[in-house]
Amino acid sequence: MENTREKNCILQKSRKNSAVVLLLLLLVLWLNCTTVNCQERVKSPSPSRQSEFKIGIRRIILSVVLGVLTGLVSAILVACLIRFFVGYMNKTPILKGPVTFSPKIDPKTLQLALANENQLLGSSPDGKYYRTVLDNGLTIAVRRLEPFVSSGSPERHNNNKSKSVKRKIQHELEVLAGLRHRNLMSLRAYVRESNRFYLVYDYVQTGSLEDSMKRVRENQLQLGWEVRLRIAVGVIKGLQYLHFNCNPQILHCNLKLSNVMLDGEFEPRLSDCRLAKLMPNSDRAETSAYSAPECYQNQRGILAILDSYTDRSDVFSFGMILAVLLTGRDPTDPFFGEAANGGSLGRWLRHLQQAGEAREGLDKSILGEEVEEDEMLMAVRIAVVCLSDLPADRPSSDELVPMLTQLHSF
Repeated sequence: MENTREKNCILQKSRKNSAVVLLLLLLVLWLNCTTVNCQERVKSPSPSRQSEFKIGIRRIILSVVLGVLTGLVSAILVACLIRFFVGYMNKTPILKGPVTFSPKIDPKTLQLALANENQLLGSSPDGKYYRTVLDNGLTIAVRRLEPFVSSGSPERHNNNKSKSVKRKIQHELEVLAGLRHRNLMSLRAYVRESNRFYLVYDYVQTGSLEDSMKRVRENQLQLGWEVRLRIAVGVIKGLQYLHFNCNPQILHCNLKLSNVMLDGEFEPRLSDCRLAKLMPNSDRAETSAYSAPECYQNQRGILAILDSYTDRSDVFSFGMILAVLLTGRDPTDPFFGEAANGGSLGRWLRHLQQAGEAREGLDKSILGEEVEEDEMLMAVRIAVVCLSDLPADRPSSDELVPMLTQLHSF
């Protein structure tokens, strides 16, 4: 019996072990099949799945490209809008009515004074000069500018051009109003009307240097060498301030006798700085006598100012003013237009200086003491150097101040 039981136990254990082994074999076979199927699927995907994968990649790339392009276009549009808005906000408005820079001048009083009849002091192709008295008793000088007349262009083009010129002149006037020097005319106010500007200055009773030299030639006024040298020193000091003390540098561009005003003590004050560039109707025939060779060229009889204007061009104009003070001559005199006389006051004076005959060119009314004559002959040399044809050969206004002040003690 015991042997039979042991045999039965052994049979049962063997059956259990066989079942376990069978299950293990089945499990291994299933895992093996699964692994093989997965590898086959990975190694050889179906054609439909390949095309779907490629299409998906293309869509992703296209979406990225379109997103980048849309962002760039949007950024450019926003930048343009911001720039346009900032430009519009910073655009200088055209002011209307009187703009005053002096507490002594009331805008309403000024407007009323300009509407009344005023004393005419002079005129030019650019406008007229007036003398008027305000209600508070202040006497002022008024220059009326008419720079907006044009012809041969459509009305709309003229209107746009007129607005551009008005803004330029308004900007120049605001710059000039900030200049402060004893040898510059201070702009006290300006008034804009439809087609003109009114510039308001302090009234100087003596008038311009051109008026004084005309009276000298007519024997109505005596101006000794000391006074003339003081005028020359004041003019060059005014240029020195514009050229070396202003930032950015300011060029006069139209320096001549009529733009040098004299106060009661014959102290000079420069007027109309920079306005020549904004005056399309300016009388260049008169200005050309004081203009440097590099500043204009003949185009069908019209003298055109070039962009090559520098501070040495202003020095040339100063040299002509100094030559007028020394000789008493009018630079527009037909005498200087003759080829035998050099074609200009400057060349005529240079010829005399090089020939050792500079004294023959001096104004006879100021010849006298030997010391003064030596100073005048030295001043002739300075004038000739200032009137050199090449800008590089002319001294700067900063160099001219000590040259002239050393001639006499000021």
